Parts: sequence; structure tokens; C-alpha cells
Amino acid sequence: MTSNEMQKKSKFQSKAAGWRYSATVRYILYVLLIVILYVSMASKLLPETYDIAVGLPSDKEILAPMDIPDTKATLKAQEEAAEKIGQAYTIIPMRNEILIGQILDRITRLNQDDQVSTEDKTKIYREELPQRVKDYIQNFIKNNRNSNDYSPTLFQEASDRINEQQYHISEETFIKIPRLTLEDINEMKPVAAEIVSRLMTDQIVDAQTARSKVAEMVSTSSLSKRVSREVVQELVRLVITPNKFYDEEATKAAKVDARENTPTVFIKQGDVLVAKGQKITEEMYSLLDKNGLLKNEVNYWPQFALVMLSALLALGLIMYIRQSEGVSRFKYNNSQFVMLLMIIVITIISMHLASILQNEQRIYVGFLAPVAVGTMLITLLLDLQLAYICTFLFSILASVILNVHKGQIFDFNFGFFTIVISFAAIFAIHRASQRSTLLKAGIMICLFGSFSAFTLILLDNNGWTESSTLYTIGFAVAGGLLTTILVIGLMPFFEVTFGILSALKLVELSNPNHPLLRKLLIETPGTYHHSVMVGNLSEAAAEAIGANGLLCRVGSYYHDIGKTKRPSYFIENQNNMENPHDFIDPKLSKSIIIAHTTDGVEMLREYKLPKPIRDIAEQHHGTTCLHYFYHKALTLAEEQGVKPEFTEEDFRYHGPKAQSKEAAVVGIADSVEAAVRSLRKPTVEQVETMIEKIIKSRLDDHQFNECDLTMRELDVIAKTLKETVMGIFHSRIEYPEQMKKTKAAEEENDRGRKEMALKLEWSNEQDKLEISDDLIALLDTLLQKAGEAEGVTEGEVALTFVDDENIHELNRTYRGIDRPTDVLSFAMQESLDDELEIVYEVDDEEEADQLDAMTDVLGDIIISVERAQLQSEDYGHSLNREIGFLFVHGFLHLLGYDHQDEASEAEMMGKQEAVLAQVGLLR
Repeated sequence: MTSNEMQKKSKFQSKAAGWRYSATVRYILYVLLIVILYVSMASKLLPETYDIAVGLPSDKEILAPMDIPDTKATLKAQEEAAEKIGQAYTIIPMRNEILIGQILDRITRLNQDDQVSTEDKTKIYREELPQRVKDYIQNFIKNNRNSNDYSPTLFQEASDRINEQQYHISEETFIKIPRLTLEDINEMKPVAAEIVSRLMTDQIVDAQTARSKVAEMVSTSSLSKRVSREVVQELVRLVITPNKFYDEEATKAAKVDARENTPTVFIKQGDVLVAKGQKITEEMYSLLDKNGLLKNEVNYWPQFALVMLSALLALGLIMYIRQSEGVSRFKYNNSQFVMLLMIIVITIISMHLASILQNEQRIYVGFLAPVAVGTMLITLLLDLQLAYICTFLFSILASVILNVHKGQIFDFNFGFFTIVISFAAIFAIHRASQRSTLLKAGIMICLFGSFSAFTLILLDNNGWTESSTLYTIGFAVAGGLLTTILVIGLMPFFEVTFGILSALKLVELSNPNHPLLRKLLIETPGTYHHSVMVGNLSEAAAEAIGANGLLCRVGSYYHDIGKTKRPSYFIENQNNMENPHDFIDPKLSKSIIIAHTTDGVEMLREYKLPKPIRDIAEQHHGTTCLHYFYHKALTLAEEQGVKPEFTEEDFRYHGPKAQSKEAAVVGIADSVEAAVRSLRKPTVEQVETMIEKIIKSRLDDHQFNECDLTMRELDVIAKTLKETVMGIFHSRIEYPEQMKKTKAAEEENDRGRKEMALKLEWSNEQDKLEISDDLIALLDTLLQKAGEAEGVTEGEVALTFVDDENIHELNRTYRGIDRPTDVLSFAMQESLDDELEIVYEVDDEEEADQLDAMTDVLGDIIISVERAQLQSEDYGHSLNREIGFLFVHGFLHLLGYDHQDEASEAEMMGKQEAVLAQVGLLR
């Protein structure tokens, strides 16, 4: 590609991308946002009004813009419902079995009194027994009058009905009663009590009906004497009273409830209120006026207010975007802003579709609206913080669009619901690494949506029934599922249409089982390892300046894929072989080296990798010069005594220069990793100088002119790369203190290293995996490598292999975590006494002395073999690699390393990968 062709391509790209950063387009989109918000709320906040007069025909058909209450029809329905309510009866449990017992007890006492004649006893019974019934009823009413169970009116009704239906015992019975013996009465008591109890459990309105059953029940009883049966019959009939009474107040309350529970009769939305040409009556006019459908006077204030509201909402969103990266420019280009508008429109349309099914009787249908769709798409495709801001915008829109209550602008039930499920969705997907995470997010939305909807039901004491509660929760769950389906369906559309590389897509591309990455690993293992190291460096540097670190890491994996065409011509793949460039013309070497970028782009395009990945592969070298081969060609021409027919431009990459921060960062990291790897014994000063030299060289060569990197960001990149290199290549870099060691001291250390080697003691407490000698040998090698890298040359590490159940118990006992993890570390050297108290019990001074001798024990590492097997399958690498990773991870914990923040995690991860790389355990 000639320089003219490159210039034409650059101009074309600039024109094509011009609209993305055009201020004019940006302001047009801003106005479009205001229009979108205005239109979305107009139908709810600005109902259509009509200019009509009583007695004149209507010039247009007037439809009900909403469900309008029909007062006349509603009153008629209420009265019909009240008329259908019959008399209400209430049961009062009289407990008359107590009364029969009291009567028989009185008969027992009086019959045993020899001082009273039979005639007197008869007379007493004639007067006393009916009175006892009256007294019992009066006392019952008196004792329960102050309770809230029954009204005074009901008690009066009961007293009247009992008196009306009082039973009169025959004269013959009064004569028979004094003749009863004690044995007769004792035999009568249980029979009488049982019959009264059985009869009074029925609902008795007419006592005579119940009394008619007494004779049959007595005849089938255990009473043998005729006199006893006759007396029991009469006494039972005496105490049987009504227990179910007409309740006037309950009847009135039932009618009131019937009226109140009668659903309001509505003129349905869309029904004709006034036909075209129909004469307007007073009743019609009143109905239209009452519902705000008359245009009595011109009033543009509502429209103006809605424009202001739309402008305020849009302004808040725009100002956040401006403020997020400075006053002078937007964080997002116009292409991304168009995508944001499309997401907002989709969310608004989904709300309106749900609102079509809504009315005041089916408010709960609004919970079906997938209001979290926009928030989830913005989180995945644009920015987490922007998603939070848009959540509040969507909550306001939901409060307006899903509001069915006339007379109020917002229904914040739906606003609250939108905020809750949107925040739940953000929490569930903000670190999404797999598309299956979207399904988990859908479950979270369903749970939080149903919970928030149920909470709103409990807070609202009006209008909620059991059925509406179930419908509300059901629609909230359905809305969560619908949200997930829409997000999964829309993600590919936005990714393809706008060239967006979401975190989910990037993580998918980073899978080592991708055909290109497997090809890179198998055919060019040196380049693969180099790409992984570049990925670690570029990710850390990009995140330090606010660029897309994940894109840099994944782009680094593919940036040298073109080297698979001619792997042996690149130094990282030249193991135990001569350099072929030593035997070919420098210009041919130049063509081979430069071709790896164009070859890589073609391969990436063939495998349909996204454009940002292809751009990194094409742009990471920019238009830098291959100075080595250029000077080699000059030297060769000079030796041959010919004039060079080439210039420095012929030895430059075809470019283009880096068009994005990510491409520039990958290019810098690529050079830094290769340079550090080429150093035999790098020092801190050498690494720092080399990084600064690489960045300055590219800056002087104008390689950053077409991307928006600033000088401050270049300084941050240099500092971050230095720190990351120190972490990754820790064991290779010599520090000033190390350089001051004398040669004799180094030789002495070498002689003593064998004597002070780290010792690995291991045990197996699981039966899920057979622990091989090869695995133990590998772990011992890793221990020595890690110890050498950290300057730890002696000590003992105890390694235990367990299953999930054992490590779960250890977590619960010592860490308060109720779940299994992959690895646990218990350090001895950090706090010997405390740690030993965890594991051992010191009973006497002799044991304490023994423990003092254990200070060379670094600690214990416990690895769950079950967890390691699962994780090796998930990550797509060998089980040995996973166990080795966990072992090194645990060993670094014993030395005091941790990963509480991103910096310490990056440091620890770099050290782990460096140790694993030394034994070939690459992911």
C-alpha cells in the first residue's frame, strides 16, 4: 500500500466517522430526545379536548379517552346488589347444657330434703324451673353485653325470640319430678346433657323444630325407667332455645358492603360518548366537563409545561454525559448516542404496549412492562454509571405512562418498581462474563419485582384483593422473564448494527478454545505466551486511563495472529533453531514481518471477529519503522557498493496509526513486553528507562496523532506498565539491593540453596481423585520456583487434598462462610500463636516448647479437588494447571499477599502467572 493510498484511506475513514463527532448532529439528536420524551408522555398528560355547546350538534365523534365512571349506572348496580342481600342471621352459642345440669342439680338437692313435702316440691318446681331458664338467658345476655362480638340490638332480638318460643312443662311432669330418686337423677344427667348439647350445636331459628327431635333421642337413650324418660323429655324441651337470630345491623352492613363492593360501571375507553352530528344534551355536556374533555378556553400552558419537563429530563441526561469526561466534549460519540436513543424508544414502546392492557380495574397489568430492558442494555453496551442515571429517567417515564389514575400526574408505584428491578438488573449483570448471566439476571428481576410489587400491595390498604395480589405478583414475574427475552434478543442487533463489543462478547472471544487461539497456541506457542503477557500489561494500562481494559486484553490475544502464517520468522518461536532472517535479504525480512498485521486482519475477517479486534491487529504497530532491517539493508548496500534504492518509508508498517486509545495501549504494551523479555537480567532502572524510551520513540514518530491520548495519560500508562512488569517478571528483575551483592555472596547462596530448599509435606483426605507422584513432583517444582521468586529459600508447607464437604466445614468453622471454596491458607509465620490456637490445643509447657520449634513451618494449604475439577472444566484447561494455580495462590497467601483491591489482585495474579509459565502451565 503506497503512501497516497494510505492518505486516501485515511481521508475516507475521517469522512465516514465525521458525523459521529459532529456538534450539529449532536444537537439534532438532543432535540430529537426532547421530542421522543414529549411524544411518550403527551397521550397521558395532554388528553384531547373539544369545543362544543349544549343544544348544538357535535361536529366530530367523541370517544372516551379513558375508562370514565358512569355514575348513574353505578348507582343502579349498587341498589340491585343491595336488594339481592337477604336477612343476615347470627349464631349465639348459649351453652344450654350448663342450664340442664343446673336444673338437675337443683332437683337432686330438693328431692333429698325431707323437710319439704311432695306437694310443696311440686309447687316449687312449677314456679322455679321456668324462671331458671329466664334467669339463665338474662344472665348470659348481661355478661356478654359489653363484649364486641354481638350488638345490643342482636341481644334484644335474641331475648324477644327466646321469650316467644318458651316451652311450658306439663303439670303431670311437675308431679313426677319429686318422686325421682337420686339414682334416677344421676342416670338422667349425662343423657340430658348429651341431648341438649347435640341439639344446640345445630343452627336453631325455631325451637319447636329442635324440640320435636327430643322424644326420639330419649327413646334411644340408656334410660330404662319410663318416668325418667318422660321427665328428661320435658326438661330438655324446656332448656332448648333458639340460637340463630336475625341481625339487623349485620343485614344493613351486608347491604352497605354490597354497594361498596359493586364495581364501578365505566364507559370503556374507546366507547362513543357523542356520535358525530348528535345534539349535545345537558347530561352529555356535564359528563364531558366533569372529565376535562371540554375546550372552554385556549390553554397552551400544559403543552408548554410538558415541553419543559421533556427538556429538563433530556438536559439532565446530556449534562451527565458531558460532565462524565469534561466540559469540552462528550464521552460518547453520536453513533453511541443514536443507540442510546433507540434503547430509550424501545423501553418507552414496551411501556405503552403494557399500558394498552391497563385500566383502573387492572392496574397490575402495568407490572408486565419490561421497564428494565433499557437499563440492562445500557449497562451491557454503554456504561454502568449511565445505566444508573437512565434508571431514574425510566422510573419517571413509567410513573407517567403506566399511570391510570385520573387527577394525578405520576403513579410512583411503578416508578419505585422500575428503580428496584433496574438496580437489581445492574447488580446482576454489571460484571457479566457469560450470556447465561442474563438468565440469572432475569431470575433476580423476577424475585425483586415480585417482592417490590407485594410490598406495594401491603402498603396500599385500598382496592387490593387476594386475586389482584396474585395477578400483580404473576405479572411482575412475567415482566422479568419478558425483560430477559428482549435483552437476549436485542443484544446481537445492537452489537452488529453499531459495532459494539460488549463485555459478554469479549469474554466469549477470550475463550482459549476459540479456533484462532487454539491455532495460535499449537502453531506458535511463543507468540501465544507473548500475547497473554501483552494482554495483562495492556489491560492494566488501559484501565488506569479509563479505557476499555477488557478490549485491550482480548485484542492482545489476537493482535499477532498473522504470525501463524510464518511462525519461524518471529524470534519468540525460534526455539533450538537458527534465525532464518540471517540468511535472507533484509527487504524480504521486512516484507515477512510487516505482512503479519495484514495477514492477521484477513484471518480475523475470515473468522468474522468484530472490527475493534481487527483494528487493534491492524493498528498496534501503526506506521513504525523496522529500524533493524533498514540499517541492515543500508549496511548490505554499502558493502556491495551500490546506492540504496529504498528509503526509510519502505521499511515502515502500512498502518494506519492507532485510531483509538486501546490500539495505542496494545502497541505500547507489545513493544514493552518484547523489550523486557529480551533483557537477560533486567533491573528496575532498565525497565523504567526502556518503557519511557518506547513511549517517547512512538510519540516522536507521531504514532499517537490520530488517537486521543494525552500526555498525562501517557505518563499514567508508563507508570502502570512499570508496576505491572514488576509484578509479572518479578523473579527476573534485579533490584538495586540485589545488584550490590558480591559475587562471593552469590556463590555462597548458590551452594546453600540445596540445603535450604523448601519442603512440601502433603496428605490426602479425599477419594475423588487419585493423587499421582507426577502431580506432587509438579507441585514441588512450583513451590521451589515460587519460593525462589519471592526470596524464600527454606521452610515447610503442609498441603492437604480434601473434598467440598471438608473444605465447607473448614470455611464454616474458621471463616464464618457457609459454602465450599477452592483453596484455603492458614499462615504460621504471620501470627504464630494465633494460628496455632486455631489448629492445635496447647496443654502444657512441653507442648509449647515443641510448638516453638515449628517456626520454620510456613503454614497449611487446603485444596478442594472437587472444586478444582469443576473450575478446570469451566476454564477449559488441564486439572494439573488448576491445582498448580491454586497451590501457588495459597502459597502467596502464606507469604502475606492478598487481593483486596484491583492493584493487589493484579500484582498477585502476575506473580502466579509468572511462576506457572516457568513450568509451562499456561491457560
